[in-house]
Amino acid sequence: MSRSSQAVSVKAKASTRLTLALNHDSDDALLVRTAWLYHVAGLNQEETAIRLGLHRSRVNRLLSEARERGLVSVTIHHDSARDVATEHTIAEAFGLDFCLSTPAIGFEPLDVTDAAAVRMQGLVARRAVGNAGANFLRGKLQNGPIKVGVSWGRTIEQVAQQLSGVRNPQAMFISLLGSLTRNSASNPFEVVQAFAARTGGEGHFLPVPFIADSESDRDVLLSQRSVAEAMALARSADLFLISAGELTETSFLRVQDMLSSAELQSIRSRGAVCDTLGRLFDADGREIRDPLSSRTLAVEPEGLRGRQVVLLAGGLEKVEAISGLLRAGLVKGLIVDGDTGLAIVQRLRHTSRAGRQLSDVVQP
Repeated sequence: MSRSSQAVSVKAKASTRLTLALNHDSDDALLVRTAWLYHVAGLNQEETAIRLGLHRSRVNRLLSEARERGLVSVTIHHDSARDVATEHTIAEAFGLDFCLSTPAIGFEPLDVTDAAAVRMQGLVARRAVGNAGANFLRGKLQNGPIKVGVSWGRTIEQVAQQLSGVRNPQAMFISLLGSLTRNSASNPFEVVQAFAARTGGEGHFLPVPFIADSESDRDVLLSQRSVAEAMALARSADLFLISAGELTETSFLRVQDMLSSAELQSIRSRGAVCDTLGRLFDADGREIRDPLSSRTLAVEPEGLRGRQVVLLAGGLEKVEAISGLLRAGLVKGLIVDGDTGLAIVQRLRHTSRAGRQLSDVVQP
């Protein structure tokens, strides 16, 4: 293929690719990320510019500055290089447009029986992802009118709490699912209103509960004109921010009493490792059909395939859940804390080694 043909191909892909829009990021962070993608990952300047949401001229200047400052030799001399390597490994493994990882803190492998440790590490991870997610969203909100579909949960709540320094009255934040029956800062209604208040934009929510009493009740609710219009608005979003539930006793569904312990065990026994938007998935990304899913009121995940979907998730207890959801092929971007990102990479390497060993065993 000629260089001109390659350039046309790159530009065509740019129109559908989910970019990071990091113009507002710190100079050092941009220097390292740009240098790593160009010199280590092997992207050309055009591809690097598309990946980071920058103009090509900016990429050229950043590469020149990286060389002048001595950042680039055989390796990249910066602590953030390990984070960029983690991001690249995850993005390549799961076919993502991007992965954004926060710096790792160095948590020890999680003992899931230690509830206090799980809560502490999860809180730190959610705050880190919330900060990175707010930074990512800030860049998107600087580009004029935008409709953002918003899931729920403690991580998305952190994004809303940490979003600051941006005003966009043309922004619309739309809940992707029904609300909880109890008041909570993680409730879709509260999260949407928090985003709207932070930006001066509009907040729209689904005027229904997340889980109906029966499938027939769900159908009745969805047939209401106000609900149908809200669902249509949610499906029309330009950007979708979703979370992943880990289906354990500490998960959001369990803590909010939307699942009993017996129901949770039943779902797990059928292979489910994660949930998003009321749907359940196994470790290979296959959807697990369950009566619970038929009673939930939310935008259908399969309708998001190929759209601008970003998964925000953090906490070592979510490694299996994140990996399973990424394999479902619904997500284009991932924002994750550094410790969880490293754990996902270790899991990928372990799976790769196990696969090679199995291949060696079955060969004649």
